[in-house]
Amino acid sequence: MSESSEKTPIRGPFPGIGRTRANPKSRSSLGTLVTDVPKLLTKLVRDEVEQGKRELISTGTKYGIAVGLFAAAAFFALTLWAVLVTAAVLGLNTVFAPWLSALIVAGAFLLLVIVLGLAGYLALKRAGKLAPERTIASVKQDVNAVKGLGQYE
Repeated sequence: MSESSEKTPIRGPFPGIGRTRANPKSRSSLGTLVTDVPKLLTKLVRDEVEQGKRELISTGTKYGIAVGLFAAAAFFALTLWAVLVTAAVLGLNTVFAPWLSALIVAGAFLLLVIVLGLAGYLALKRAGKLAPERTIASVKQDVNAVKGLGQYE
């Protein structure tokens, strides 16, 4: 028998459909298979962890670049904001004294800070607690169900 044909065809119950018989030399004993299972599982877990690491590194790099670009955009947006504030002060300077122009712009910003800060405070107050209370209650109910305590479905 040649090396390329490890399986020998045998005649099946239907014409044209044959079953193959495995080469007895390639079969492992049950004991060998059972002892190989922990090694194979360990290798599988290690390979999965390595694949996860590679995927996280790749994704993390992409997110890092994106965050860096957003940080650069934020820096230039703040610089733009400073230029616009200066332009507002200089624009009002044509009508008012310089100190009064700066005071008017600062007062407008103070008003914005108060309104937005109050709106943020009220939004946080309406949002409630940060802890996922429904999930915590559900987990406690599941634990009690496993213990056989309390009411459960």
